[in-house]
Amino acid sequence: MVSKRLMRGVLASSALLALTACGGGQQQQAPQAPPVGYVVVREQPVTLTTELPGRTTAFETSEVRPQVNGLVLERLFVEGDVVHKGQPLYRIDPAPYEAQVASARAALTRARSSIASSAALARRYGELVKINAIARQEYENAQTTAAQAQADVAAQQAALRTAQIDLARTTIRAPITGRIGRSLFTTGALVSASQANALATIQRIDPVYVDIQESSADLLKLRQQILSGRLTRDGNAHVKLKLEDGSEYGAQGTMRFADVTVDPTTGSQVIRALFPNPNGLLLPGMFVRASLVEGTQAKAMLVPQRAVSRDEKGQPTVLVIGAGNKVEPRTLVSNRTDGDNWIVTGGLKPGDKVIVEGAMMLRPGMPVQGSPWNPNAKPAGEQPKPGQAKTQAK
Repeated sequence: MVSKRLMRGVLASSALLALTACGGGQQQQAPQAPPVGYVVVREQPVTLTTELPGRTTAFETSEVRPQVNGLVLERLFVEGDVVHKGQPLYRIDPAPYEAQVASARAALTRARSSIASSAALARRYGELVKINAIARQEYENAQTTAAQAQADVAAQQAALRTAQIDLARTTIRAPITGRIGRSLFTTGALVSASQANALATIQRIDPVYVDIQESSADLLKLRQQILSGRLTRDGNAHVKLKLEDGSEYGAQGTMRFADVTVDPTTGSQVIRALFPNPNGLLLPGMFVRASLVEGTQAKAMLVPQRAVSRDEKGQPTVLVIGAGNKVEPRTLVSNRTDGDNWIVTGGLKPGDKVIVEGAMMLRPGMPVQGSPWNPNAKPAGEQPKPGQAKTQAK
């Protein structure tokens, strides 16, 4: 009898333990709201920028050309050096032009000597015509001869000045200040004023222009946004450069103007920016990428790119924490980014909580436990590095 009671007690205890274990397992398997990190969407001013390709262009360019004919006797500069305005560059044989100056000076002296006699004859004839001693026609001829003598003097003065100019042009001088390139003609070369090839080229590269190509459609859209008031723009917009090796150019430039003509082959317009170049780092013809400040959008909503995914139609979507802390999908209206964020113009409203972290396994309608997202915090479940694990173990 005792053994039967003992057996029943053991069975009852086993059943109770089984029920307790089963109930505990069911409690452990009860679904819990997963933790997520969110950001609160708010309106804020955003400066809009765009990155476009461009080419550097010299601020001033001048081709050195001869203005008289002759043999090059000497080159007076070092290729690649900086030359200054008015500095002698080439010397052309001056002998023929010195002779022209001497001839013009002698002709001027002869013309001046004839003025005195023709003027005196005109005065004498003037006295004689008063008493009818000579015919009036002779007096008028004398006056004409005196006037012609004065005109000859003026003509010879002009001829002398022309000869002196040609003589001065035998020394070819720099028309601007800048860096001169290689010389295409050497000493002993015969040059002429009408030749097609320049002797050398001078370029001023401090400051330097950057010609940027932008689509005329994008510029039209930008103008419309500015006219409608959706964008405000500073009249002296700043421009940043990225060089061919990917590095940033230290100095900022300023936008000068946009060309009024659209290239019919590319559908683009040229925007010209001006950059300081004191060290000569930017050379004409270099390929660069320019970041232009298009304007400031006063009320913009930013959403981190990591929070945005695409649906089956390719539209950008996000998950937000809605009523009752449940997940709700939203389709965004956005056409550009700002750094690591999307600039959203529709689909969200200020105050919405957009899920940024922990959205991988979420489904619409699921309850979640939200907390503000910290971009500097480590994601949940991240394992420490081996070195850190050892340190913690110690």
